[in-house]
Amino acid sequence: MSLEPQIVPVAEPATAFDELDVDAPRVGIVMGSKSDLPTMQAAEKELNDRGIRCEVRVMSAHREPDYARNARMRGIRVIIAGAGLSAALPGVVAAHTELPVIGVPLTSRTSIGGGLDALLSIVQMPPGVPVACVGVDNARNAAVLAARILSA
Repeated sequence: MSLEPQIVPVAEPATAFDELDVDAPRVGIVMGSKSDLPTMQAAEKELNDRGIRCEVRVMSAHREPDYARNARMRGIRVIIAGAGLSAALPGVVAAHTELPVIGVPLTSRTSIGGGLDALLSIVQMPPGVPVACVGVDNARNAAVLAARILSA
């Protein structure tokens, strides 16, 4: 019998949960206001139709950074973030996670140019904080893109 200690390799904490087959949502759908819910439900419907589990949350971009920080540990692999006007939510989410973030620019009664303000805010992220962007109010395309990312 050997008295030498045995070294057991341990997976990195960030990837330790990747191989677990859990019943957790794979896509997080977030938005800044309940008024965005009717538009963002198109993403939820598309994901459900494809059999992809998702969760939907209304949240503040700046007050809830833990959502993005802890998403991977909860099984989330892609985040879809809908936002109008200054469209801060997708960028703030992307700044707090390494997961892919898909921004959905949303129109509102006070938006400029039919959502152009939100579109420009989402696509003009600083270096190192990438956010994919789909068309204005096109949450369904965000879900299709999320499905493609998950299948890659």
